[in-house]
Amino acid sequence: MLRHLAGAKRCVSLASNALIKRTPSKLCVPSNVASVVSIRHFGPPTHIKHSTANESGTMAEIKEEMMKRLGLEHGYHPLPKSREHLLKYQPKLGELPARTMQDSFTSAIIPLSTNLLLQDRYVTYLGNVRMGRLLEDMDMFAAWSCHKHVVIPNLPANVPLPYTFVTILVDRIDFTDVLASGTADIRLSGHVSWVGTSSMEVVVWLEQMQNGSYQKLTRALFLMAARNATNTGAAPVNPIKPGNEEEQLILDGGMARKKQRQLLGAQSIFKVEPNDPEQTIMYELFKRTTPNDTMELNKRILPPNCRWMSNSYQMSTIPSFPEHRNHHNRVFGGFLMRCALEISWAAAVLYCRTRPKLERIADISFEKPVSVDSFIKMTAYVVYTKLNYLQIMTVAEVLDPHSGNQVTTNTFYYTFSASHTVTEVLPRSYHETMWYIQGRRKFKYSMDIDPHYE
Repeated sequence: MLRHLAGAKRCVSLASNALIKRTPSKLCVPSNVASVVSIRHFGPPTHIKHSTANESGTMAEIKEEMMKRLGLEHGYHPLPKSREHLLKYQPKLGELPARTMQDSFTSAIIPLSTNLLLQDRYVTYLGNVRMGRLLEDMDMFAAWSCHKHVVIPNLPANVPLPYTFVTILVDRIDFTDVLASGTADIRLSGHVSWVGTSSMEVVVWLEQMQNGSYQKLTRALFLMAARNATNTGAAPVNPIKPGNEEEQLILDGGMARKKQRQLLGAQSIFKVEPNDPEQTIMYELFKRTTPNDTMELNKRILPPNCRWMSNSYQMSTIPSFPEHRNHHNRVFGGFLMRCALEISWAAAVLYCRTRPKLERIADISFEKPVSVDSFIKMTAYVVYTKLNYLQIMTVAEVLDPHSGNQVTTNTFYYTFSASHTVTEVLPRSYHETMWYIQGRRKFKYSMDIDPHYE
C-alpha cells in the first residue's frame, strides 16, 4: 500500500484544490456494446454565452491583420528581420490596464460556401470537413484572441506590437455529434478566459449554420504564452477584470483548470509510478500473456481477439517547408496538430477497420519549437482499448539528418469510438505496459470515467 505514497504526496496538495462537481452519466456506446459507468464534469462555464457583435472577418483577413500588427512582411526570409528594436517598448505589468472577457471576444468566418478553392482544402471525399484543417484555424484564432486582449496604452501608433504569442498546450477539445459539411460556412468564436502574469487561457468554439441556426461543432481550451518581441523571454499581459458575474465564474473556472492541469501533469506515468490498482492490472496482463507450461524467458502468448501494441501503430516522416511556418519562422503549431490528427485517424481506421468517430483530443503539449528545415517523424500508437473505444498516443519527433539524433517535440492523445467492439490491444514489454497504463489514465480523464471504475 505504500509503493505509490511518494507520488500521492506530490499530488495531494494539488488534488485538494482541484475538486470539480460531477454528475453520473453513461458513455455513448452502441446498443450491442456494454456500457461503462462514467461521470460528466459540470464545472464552471468556459465561455461567455451572450456577446455583442465583434466580427473580425475571415481567417485570411485575420492572418493579414496579425502580420500588420507585428510589423511582418510577406515572403520567406531565411534570416528574419530583427525585432530587437521593439524590446524597449515592452511594458511593465503595472502599466497594463485590466481587460474584460468581452474586450477580447471576437468571431471569424471560414467561407466554405463561396470560396471553392478553400473547399478543396477542407473537404473530405465524403463531403465532410477535415478536422485537421479546423485545428489549424483554431490555433491561429487563439493567437488572434491574445492580440485582442493585449493593449499597450503608451505604444506609439506606428510601432508594431512588441510581443510574440506561442501555444503552450491544448488542454482539451470536445466534439459534438454534429457532422460538419464541407460546403457551408464555419464560424469561430472565442475570448481570453483566464490570465496569469504572462500566460493566457483562450477558449475557442466552432459553429456551422445548419437548418437555419448555428450548431456547435467543437470547443477547445488553448494555453498561450506571451513572449517578448524576439521570443527570448516572457512578457506581461493585461490582467482580467470580470465585467459581470458570468465572467467572474469563468475566471474562477480558469484557475480551477490551471490547478487540474498541474495535478494531471504530476500524475503522469512518466513521473509517478503505477498505483495499487494499476499494479494489479499490470500483473493480470502478465498472467494473460505468459504461457503457464514453460519458464522460457520473454516468451509471450497473444490471447484470442487481441493485438500486440507493437503491431498497432502507423508512422510517417514529414519534411517541413517555409509554407508551414508561423509568424516567427518556426513550424506552425496548427500544422503539427493537423498532421498528428490525420495520422492518428489513419491508425484508428486501420486498427478497427471502419471509420471511427473522434470523441476527444486531450493534452496536446508543445515541448520545443520546430525549425522550418526539420524532418518530423509522426508515430501514432494504439495504447489502450475499452469496448468500442480506442486511445491513441501520437508522438512527434524532430530528426537531425546529419547526426541521426531525434528529439520529441510534441505528444498528442486522441480518443476514438467505433460502431462495434474493437480488438483489444495488449502490451508485450514493460515499456509498452507503461504506455498502456498512461493510455488508460488519459482515456478515463478524456471520457470522464469514474476513477473508482476499473
